[in-house]
Parts: sequence; C-alpha cells; structure tokens
Amino acid sequence: MLTFRSFPKFPLQWAIAVSFLLQIFLIVGLVGYLSFQSGRTTVENLATDLIQGTNRVITEHLNSYLSIPQNLGQMNADAIRRGVLDIRDRDVVRKYFWDQMQLYNLTYVGMGLADGGGMGVARFDGKNIIVEDWVPGRENNINHYATDNRGNLTELIETWTFINEEQTWYTNPIKAGKPIWSIVATNIVTGPYVVASSSRPVYDAQGQLLGMFAADIHLLKLGDFLENLDVSQSGSTFILEQDGTIISHSGEASPFILNNEEIERLKAGEVDDPLIQQVSQTVQEQFAGFGQVAQKRYFTITLDGERYFVNIQPWENELGLQWLVGTVLPENEFLTEIKANARRTVLLCAIALVIAVITGVLTSRWIAIPIFKINQASTAMAEGNFDQTVPPSAIRELNSLTHSFNDMAERLQKSFVAIAESRDNLETRVVERTAELEATLQELHATQAQIIQSEKMSSLGQLVAGIAHEINNPVNFIHGNLNYTETYVQDLMRLVQLYEKRYPQTDPEIAAEMEEIDWQFMQTDLPNMLASMQTGTKRIREIVLSLRNFARTDEADLKSVKIHEGIDSTLMILQHRLKSQKNRPEIAVVKKYGELPLVECYPGPLNQVFMNILSNAIDALEEVYAEPGCITIRTQVVRAGWVEIAIADNGPGIPEAIQKRIFEPFFTTKNIGKGTGMGMSISHQIITNRHQGYLNCISYPGQGTEFVIEIPIAGLSDANRQKGRNRAALPL
Repeated sequence: MLTFRSFPKFPLQWAIAVSFLLQIFLIVGLVGYLSFQSGRTTVENLATDLIQGTNRVITEHLNSYLSIPQNLGQMNADAIRRGVLDIRDRDVVRKYFWDQMQLYNLTYVGMGLADGGGMGVARFDGKNIIVEDWVPGRENNINHYATDNRGNLTELIETWTFINEEQTWYTNPIKAGKPIWSIVATNIVTGPYVVASSSRPVYDAQGQLLGMFAADIHLLKLGDFLENLDVSQSGSTFILEQDGTIISHSGEASPFILNNEEIERLKAGEVDDPLIQQVSQTVQEQFAGFGQVAQKRYFTITLDGERYFVNIQPWENELGLQWLVGTVLPENEFLTEIKANARRTVLLCAIALVIAVITGVLTSRWIAIPIFKINQASTAMAEGNFDQTVPPSAIRELNSLTHSFNDMAERLQKSFVAIAESRDNLETRVVERTAELEATLQELHATQAQIIQSEKMSSLGQLVAGIAHEINNPVNFIHGNLNYTETYVQDLMRLVQLYEKRYPQTDPEIAAEMEEIDWQFMQTDLPNMLASMQTGTKRIREIVLSLRNFARTDEADLKSVKIHEGIDSTLMILQHRLKSQKNRPEIAVVKKYGELPLVECYPGPLNQVFMNILSNAIDALEEVYAEPGCITIRTQVVRAGWVEIAIADNGPGIPEAIQKRIFEPFFTTKNIGKGTGMGMSISHQIITNRHQGYLNCISYPGQGTEFVIEIPIAGLSDANRQKGRNRAALPL
C-alpha cells in the first residue's frame, strides 16, 4: 500500500522553494488568462454603469420637465378657487397667462370655460407668443392675436371654429374627475406640433365646475435634450410610449411624418434610425413587444457586425403618464482601452514572474534556517534538556514562536493565578444569573395570562371545526340527494305529461284530483322549489367550508396555503357584522388581491390574526356615523421572498399616544366586558415570533387605520422552524 512514508524526503528549503514557485507560476498564469478574458465583462460593466447613469439623467429631466405643467395647473386652480384670479376678467386672465408663458418653458397655457368659451396663450414656434380668445355658440368663434413685448394685443392673425366638448384635454378630466395627462396630441394648425397636455378641472369656492385648465409641453424639445447628452457619438437614446410609439430620440430623424396634411406618428420600428429599428425588432422577438416591458431590461443587439448594449426601463409619474426610456451604446467605444490594458497586464505579469522566481529562492532560505534551529531546540526539550534557548529571528512569526519557548514556564504560573480569579468571577456570575432568573419569572407571570387566552382561542377553533364537521355530513347527504330527487320529479312529470298526451279524455275522478292539488301550478312551482333547496344547501356548505378553513385545527405545523382563502373564510364568519345595522349602513369590503404564491405559514394562528384585525376595524367603524364604513384589503409581493397583507379602514383613526401601546399585553380602550386586551398582543407575537415577520400600524386621527403584515413566503431557517414548532406546541 502506497503511503506518505514511501515517498522520498525533501529538505524544508527545497519544499518551500518548489511550492512557492509553483504557486507563483499558477497565479501569474491565471491572472494573465483572466485579465485577457475579463475584458468583455469589464466592458459590459462599464456600459451598464454608463447606461444606468444616462437613464437616471433622462428620468430626472422627465420628472423636472413634466412637473412644470402639473404644478402650474395646481397653482392656477388654487388662485381661481380662492378668488385671487377672476376668470370673468379676460384681460387680467390673458396677461396672467402671458406672464406665465414668459417664466416657464411651455407651449401652451389656457383654460376652457364651462360655458363653451375660453382663453389661452401659446408659443407654437418656440419664439413668438400669441393669444387665443374664444366665445361659445357660433362658428369662427376663436381669434388668434399677436402680442408685443408687454403682452398687449397688436393684430388679429386668424379666426377659426373651436368647440371645447370636442377636445380631449377638456373632456378627459371631466370623465376622470381628477387632473390627468391627455394622450400625446398632434396639431398642424400652426405647423407640426406634438405635445403632451396636462389638464385639470377648476372649481370655485362652492365646488362648482368653472372649466378645464391645460398646460402643454412640446415633446420635440425632449429630442434636443437627448441630442445634447454627452453619451456616445454612435449610440442612441430614445423615449417611447408603451405601445412603441416614438416620442423623441437623440438622432436627426423625425418621430413623425406628414400624410395628407395630417401628422402620423411613427412606431419605433418605423423611424429612420437603424439602431432604434433593430432595438424594436429585438424587443418584439424577446419580450413580445414594448408593452410587455414592465421592468428594467438589459440585452445586446448586433448591427452591421457591431455589438451594442441596450437598456430599456419604464418611467411614469403620479398622474398616470407611462413611458419607456432607452439607451443604446456600442461595445467598440470601450474595447480599445480594455485591449491595451490587457496587453500591459500580460507584460507586467511576465516581469512579476521573473522577480518572483528570484525572490522565492532567497525567501525559502531565509525561512528554512530559523525553522531548522527551532526544530533542534524542540528535539532537545523532548529528550529532557529544558535548558534551551532559541535566538530571535527577523521574521515576526518565527520570533513569536521563539518567545513562546522561553516564556512557557511563566505562562503556566499565570494559568494557576487565572484559575483562582475564575473562581471569584464564578460567584459574581451566580449572583447575576439569579437576578436574570427573577426577571424571567416576572415575564412568565405576564405570559401566563396570554396562554390562558390562547387556550380559549384554541378551544373555540376546535369547537367551530367540530360543529362544521357535524353539520357538513347531513348537509352533504341532503345536497347530494336533491340532484336525484330533481331527476325523479322531472321523470314523473314527463310521465304524467305523456299520459295526458296519450289519453286526452281524463277520468272525472282524476280530473277532480288534479284540480284539488292544483296540478298546473305544481308543474311550474315544484322545479323552482327544488332549485331553491339546492341553493340553500349550497350556501350552508359554503358557510361550513369557511368555518373549517378558519379553524384549521388539523394544521398546527407549517403548511403551504393560499392566503386569500384564509381572508375570505374570516370575512364569511364576520358577514353578519358587516351587514347594515340599526345605527349604521352596511360596511363595504374592497379586495385588492395581488398574484400571491403559496405561502408557508401556520394557517390557524394566521387566520386568528385576520380575525382580530378585522373585528377591531368593524368595532372602529361602528363608532362612525358621518359616512359609510369601508374596509380595504390589499395583498402583494413586496420584495423577493416576502408578501404583504394590508387591512385598512376609514374609521376615526388611533391617537398617537394609543398607537405606541396597542401591542402591549392587556392594553385595551374598550369598556369592561368587551375585550381582554390580548388580541393585538397575541397577533403581534404570531407574526413576529412564529412567522419571523412584521406587523405595523399606520394611523392618523380622522383618516382611518391600516395594519400592514409582512411574512416570508418560504425559507425560514432551521432554527426558526424549530422555534416555530416549539411554539406550535403551546395554544395561541
């Protein structure tokens, strides 16, 4: 058998030198290879950083540029509502809009009135400001006036017909009932004109609609901004709508064409820019179109044998405007410097290898000689000769080893002293541990009441599950037999109808009996009666199923369940409390369920948390009489591996002083006999301890309350799983 003893023995000096040189050869060769291979990876990282920076600059510009019309609309609406600006004084309003056009980089500022008239100020060509003034109810009702440098009207330019109700910037906010961005509009009355219009309803102090305010921005100016970005000479940046319609880009090609004096906007694949066309084709092939790009997308394209890096990401503002921002950079702009760096790296590695060989031989001798002396001294000590000293070494580690040999006896003496000191420390630790045990005992007294409450909830769950099981059997028997009963009744009725057909001459006694039992009415009422019975038994089965899902006494361990089923079961049990009462109308429940995967949790305790939060929400809404109560339940995946369940009401809210204590045991604001003060404390323990999640309360007085639950979908650590199992042995 081959063992290490069968191998030849080498001197330490040679072993160190050979191993050192092998490592140097391996490291230098690997560094050279990796430096050569990592060039493209470095290019991609640099391109990604530059693309991200470019997209960030573009999105920040969009946020700033598109916020101007929104802020201006809010400011003007407030001025009109407060009476600062009187829309009946056309001269004042016209000059007011003219001054705003001087201050802001806009294309149009104006207002269509509810009576059909209106006024506005425009700068279609980017230089000259004109005034629009129109009245309702007749043709050629709008006039365009030129102005001087003070905003005074100088001459009439043109007259044409304008109707407010035919303009989307006027009608869309009325339909939405709030400020909106209109779809990108086109107009060639004064030349090619592509804008996005921010419009909002304007009301007086009494809440009466006065009209629509609109502020337009010239989208072609975004192209000037993109063109001035110092990104790449051969790259491209662009902004699209979600359907792929081009808004602007950094190239010279126009994003639209004129077709019979009508502006026809182009898709990304139609614009005269090969890069954007190739990007559009790749998006169609990989993602089924721009409409499917809901998050950042990085990919590469090849055009004329050259590789390009592409990033497309969504952008939207708070009023619902949703666009896509894209950046395309060529790979060749980065490769030149990377290749030069790779050549320099290989040369430096070769030089380092030569130097390392020389240094390795010298270093091995420097290390081996002191180790040889330490070995001699150790051998002598093993033979009983303790009068050994090793001279110090210039190497720190070897010098430390030498010092250890000389100080061994002193360290043994110090060890005996340390043992005595440890005995004194042990007495101190016993006193401290006793104090800790006393504090733990106090915590156990506080927890005892929680366990009693939990036992009650567990017994209630078993009782609910038992009743549901006992009701389920006879209901299933009745519901199942009703199908056969319906079939038999239909067969008998067809048989009687067949008798009536075959024997039209009815026996007088049979005719009297048929009249006695009202046979004609029975033919129509009996099927309806059976259908009503089937509906009733089906409703009972749904209630029983909800009770069993809520109790879930057979699921004390971790299970992968559907969160929505637990919420719906809890709502079914609380249905009687949600209905209208003598002192309040029905409480509405709004479900905003997201797409949730199966969640690994303890279903029974989690349903108890839903019950506690929903019951408290109903209690809070029963105190509100000013408006109908509403409970909103929202679920979603908030980040990788976590789900969020939010339950909100429009009740009176919770004062800040009470919010700080709602998770304390036995704290309650309810009257005696209406609550133990354990519901939210136990709910907090179920979420934070058993599920390793979070339970937060967000509330402002007069604005309602929202409880937000976050729990992991799966992947609890083994320690946490065991901790959860230990807690599962106790009733909650």
